[in-house]
Parts: sequence; structure tokens; C-alpha cells
Amino acid sequence: QVQVVESGGGLVQTGGSLRLSCTASGLTFDDYAMGWFRQAPGKEREGVSCITWTGGRTSYADSVKGRFTISQDMAKNTLYLQMNRLKPEDTGMYYCATNALDYCALVPSYFTYWGQGTQVTVSS
Repeated sequence: QVQVVESGGGLVQTGGSLRLSCTASGLTFDDYAMGWFRQAPGKEREGVSCITWTGGRTSYADSVKGRFTISQDMAKNTLYLQMNRLKPEDTGMYYCATNALDYCALVPSYFTYWGQGTQVTVSS
């Protein structure tokens, strides 16, 4: 059974930084993609960044390019999202997701396994 657990959210001021972590267990795929998504109140869930686990190919939403960095620690089977220069519009619940994909796509419906989310709040 695949389990996905996120951590690292919190309250930060505009311009601050946070690092999110995600650990996925029970994965038996030959290759898979992992992604970060977020959802603000009253808005649809949107893709933030994703990475293919074996190839390390990444993708970012235009709104976070140059500020967020996705990375992986293969030994720990952990995914990270370093978020710098945070803005109030980055506020939302951040979710980690994974699926047996050999490509990276910021499309929520492409991912099957989701964590419970971690809240990120950026104050102005």
C-alpha cells in the first residue's frame, strides 16, 4: 500500500522561506513521478512542481519558477520543495502526490496517490 506523508508547512512572512518534505512508502513501480500541488480556499488544485524519480526531469509552474526548487534524496526516498521569496499568493494547502509515470506533468488527475497536505500561510 502506497503512503504519502508531507511535512514542513507553517506560517511565514512575505519574502521568507520554507522547505517542504514528502516521503512515499510502498512504491513498487519501476519508475515514478512525484509532484507538489497546492490548493487555496475556493480555488482548484494546481500543480507547483514535479520530478521524475529516476531521470530527475523537473517541471515548474510559471508562478514559482526562480523561487521554488524541487529536489530528491534517493537514499531517503524523500522529496523536497524549497520555497524562497514567498508571496501571500503562495498561501494554500500543499500536497505531495505520486504515480507510476516516467514523465513529469503538473496535472492533478495524472497522480493517484496523495498525502494529507501541509498548510503554508504567507502573511503580508
